[in-house]
Amino acid sequence: MKLVLVPPQIDATRDWPSRLMADVPGWLVVRPSDDAVYEELRTADAAYGVLTPALLPDGLRWLQAPQAAPPPGYFFPELVAHPVVVTNMRDTYTDHVAAHTLALVLALCRGLPRYFRDQVDAHWAPDWEPASVVNLPEATALVVGAGAVGAEVGRLLGAFGTTVVGVDERSKGPLEGFAAVEPAEALDSLLPTADLVILTVPHTPATEGFFDVRRFGLLKPSAYFVNIGRGPTVQLDALVDALSEDRLAGAALDVFESEPLPPGHPLWQRPDVLITPHVAGVGPYADERRYAVLRENARRFASGVDLVNVVDKTSWF
Repeated sequence: MKLVLVPPQIDATRDWPSRLMADVPGWLVVRPSDDAVYEELRTADAAYGVLTPALLPDGLRWLQAPQAAPPPGYFFPELVAHPVVVTNMRDTYTDHVAAHTLALVLALCRGLPRYFRDQVDAHWAPDWEPASVVNLPEATALVVGAGAVGAEVGRLLGAFGTTVVGVDERSKGPLEGFAAVEPAEALDSLLPTADLVILTVPHTPATEGFFDVRRFGLLKPSAYFVNIGRGPTVQLDALVDALSEDRLAGAALDVFESEPLPPGHPLWQRPDVLITPHVAGVGPYADERRYAVLRENARRFASGVDLVNVVDKTSWF
């Protein structure tokens, strides 16, 4: 059996071929240059990385994506139609993303975005109004996407006494820390009840741009919005309008429709917005966790058993 690590190559995978061949006997693992990848893929059973239509061989049987949610364009039509099984890196950095999400939520609930800006200007302006703080034990958080990340975010928020409701088309619950997990079709009816809306869903054909003018219009003006999932799920113009028209109390985002967020974008200057540059997944052990998924799937493939983290190619996750 042969597995190809598709370029561009990075230092983190330099020793993967020797490690994988030692850990899972029976595999030939190659790490070719750009010039050699086409010939290597022609005889490959499996590949790790990003393919193009020109690189997709007829005989490929398993493709391991290097991300939990591959970027737009990864699932091109020829790949979707191909019989190859695609797996992803789901749940390899759930703890990092959940911790980052909680940091954003707490910052919004305590009014920190405004104080961050005051600090830059050495401006002392305490706000002693209780209404400027979200009291988590009395708040309702709607977690849109109750997969691995959403479930952990809900568990952490539940520890603060927050009423957590999940919305997910796959997870039926019960989940620790959640009061309920509702089906995806319940989203619109639940949005007006939320003090915090936390979006963790992947970018799929069904979720692209699905937080739009209409959905932002369903939120109460005192609500806060957090996107930690994928940028294309939120129409930023609609978010800016909701904030500008005081139909939303504030927002925190780690991902954006277009990355990097352009320097002139109005979100940069808003005192009610907290921005981080797609870093929620940053943390220790990421490379080792990715290798562990690749190794486990290599073992399963060699044994003829079901792989972990199999993707529905038509829905991209």
